Amino acid sequence: MDTAGHRPGGGRPTACPPRFTPQVGRGLLGLEAPELRTTSPRVRSVCHSQRPMLKPSTSSAPSVSSDSVGVGGAGGVQVWRGGKKEDEEELQMLFFSETLAMVSDTGEPQGELTIEVQRGKYQEKLGVLTYCLFVHASSRGFLDKMLCGNSLLGYLSEKLELMEQHSQDFIKFLILPMERKTSLLKQDDQLAVTRSIKEGEEVKTRVTSFPWSSIKGFISEAANLVLLRVMAWRRMVPSNARFLTLDTEGKLCYLTYQDLGFQTIQVDHQQAEVFIVEQTVHSEEGIPMSCQYYLLSDGHLAKRIQVGSPGCCIITKMPILREEDEIEPRPVFEKKPLVWEEDMELYSKFLDRKEELRLGHASYLRQHPEAHALISDFLLFLLLRQPEDVVTFAAEFFGPFDPWRPSSPALGSSHRPNPFRSLEPEGDARSGAA
Repeated sequence: MDTAGHRPGGGRPTACPPRFTPQVGRGLLGLEAPELRTTSPRVRSVCHSQRPMLKPSTSSAPSVSSDSVGVGGAGGVQVWRGGKKEDEEELQMLFFSETLAMVSDTGEPQGELTIEVQRGKYQEKLGVLTYCLFVHASSRGFLDKMLCGNSLLGYLSEKLELMEQHSQDFIKFLILPMERKTSLLKQDDQLAVTRSIKEGEEVKTRVTSFPWSSIKGFISEAANLVLLRVMAWRRMVPSNARFLTLDTEGKLCYLTYQDLGFQTIQVDHQQAEVFIVEQTVHSEEGIPMSCQYYLLSDGHLAKRIQVGSPGCCIITKMPILREEDEIEPRPVFEKKPLVWEEDMELYSKFLDRKEELRLGHASYLRQHPEAHALISDFLLFLLLRQPEDVVTFAAEFFGPFDPWRPSSPALGSSHRPNPFRSLEPEGDARSGAA
């Protein structure tokens, strides 16, 4: 399988989670798949804020439109429109992993499907690390007793704009095993799509590029998994929205999402309400391919059905639903005037402190009688001279008592020394004088 981040001119994903998870989308496997396992994520119950829904970008090829959605950047979707803190809290609710059992139409276990979304880091070609959404999905199981599976590894911006994606599908036919690899990489103003198909020992590789400006509203398979969680969380689907995507042949086409309403299903001996979203890929050459997603209120996938497939994916254990923390408004305390003179305790402390300071000052003056003499001498001199500038007069009076004051010249000078001490440190002042 291809690994992300090793193409010249592209970025290098870093800090990949140790766990590997594969692809859910339209692949050779379709919906059949792997060994029975249960979901383990812990979740709490969900409350939803009614916010403006995600917005696909408009484009002219093939065609992207929406009634209640706005425009994001090239190749991206504007999903979050609230405040930065509010958006970050909602984004955190999308980070979890889940596992579904893949069963046949008779209920026989055939494999498992795992989906994981978390925050990661992506190293761009200039070495700059940026935060991204890391999407990992995988399935592995048996189809008519033949081993098959698929995997997906994707890196997205917070606008669900594709940075890099690698996917692989395989099916072990007895005579001619088939394997298909697809890599999508953003390179400057181009989206490079590399497809490699291996049938037996024969390998065919094709590289296609799309101008970045022509794929506004493009939704990759990785972005689709995140988008479904957003729709489940907000309990709504964009009205009449169409997005660009790639079909199974790697050609541009459009996909649509349709709200099929709510339904109550049985999960692990519990009743659960699910929100059903149908995704349809409208290929230019083949027939449309539709998948129905049964989503719990916090984005966990309870069931996945590919229309026309004999099997489906289901959860076997009810998760603890995650919920958005309700932040109570901070209490407001009115300012009240403090009339401390009327408070007996405060007024008593004030009098005690006042008396303590008075006694301390009196004790100090008794221990230093020269202070009395110095202050009396200054006041007498001040009253005799009655200068206009009292501050400068005081500085000149007390200046000779400073041991660091430079000595006055022996002869009179018209340049009188400044009576105020320099604010520079003594070392700096001495070095400057030197």
